Amino acid sequence: MKLSVSARAAAAAGMATAMLLTGGAVADAASSAPSRAAAAPDIPLASVKAHLSQLQSIATANGGNRAHGRAGYKASLDYIKARLDAAGYTTTVQQFTASGRTGYNLIADWPGGDANQVVMAGSHLDSVASGPGINDNGSGSSAVLETALAVSRAQYRPTKHLRFAWWGAEELGLVGSRYYVNRLATGDRSRISAYLNFDMIGSPNPGYFVYDDDPAIEKTFKDYFTGIGVPTEIETEGDGRSDHAPFKSAGVPVGGLFTGASRAKTAAQAAKWGGTAGQAFDRCYHSSCDTTANINDTALNRNSDALAYAVWELSE
Repeated sequence: MKLSVSARAAAAAGMATAMLLTGGAVADAASSAPSRAAAAPDIPLASVKAHLSQLQSIATANGGNRAHGRAGYKASLDYIKARLDAAGYTTTVQQFTASGRTGYNLIADWPGGDANQVVMAGSHLDSVASGPGINDNGSGSSAVLETALAVSRAQYRPTKHLRFAWWGAEELGLVGSRYYVNRLATGDRSRISAYLNFDMIGSPNPGYFVYDDDPAIEKTFKDYFTGIGVPTEIETEGDGRSDHAPFKSAGVPVGGLFTGASRAKTAAQAAKWGGTAGQAFDRCYHSSCDTTANINDTALNRNSDALAYAVWELSE
């Protein structure tokens, strides 16, 4: 994050039950999700974390980062694209230039659904140059990827058309998402019924923040968290400073989730959510220590399941 600015019951049949997580790190609250979420699949935490491990390995092999214009970014995009191509998506790589370097967006469309009603879920894929960017924003990127793969595994056939996206050069000022939105024809913008953004959803000292934007999208996320007994707050720390902003400016209904960045958790928030008061939600924000060790499994698991819940609910 840049802080400068029922699927039908048949669709869920055959899906694996919630995974049992070792080490007691997560008592999977998703198992008690709201009744309306019964058809949305549980997103396996282990699978999301496997994607994070891949992104970490890519960063390690490419100078310690996955930043715009660097080899680590392109390798990250190639990894995600290969998984989506194998799962039956139609993928498009969109190329742009920023700060003298070539950047890329990745767009993945799931076949079918009403093309006049598009539900999008997206995240930025780039890190800053100073670290591998595993929470910011490997967490969102990996959860969006695993949700897209869950759509394929379920062979979900929603009423609306599903599109997933991974943005480049967010850390330079939302460049990739702005490039995408600015090149949409007016009619194509109006066909996007919802854009859901996921930027930093596994912070190590997490909060549970919901974007205060489109009321219906906001309610969808809040309903999920209410159903698993997790209180939420309105997201204010990075409001308008992630990839939902260009969509919102273009009149697209937006929403999203966030677990906090450099701002310190208050005593009231620690009493509500656990964790450490007076400490940043993510002490490794934009730093070299934003590695796979910089992830709270409970937060990542809950937010990944909330992501899938919203995709299923809003695309029915």
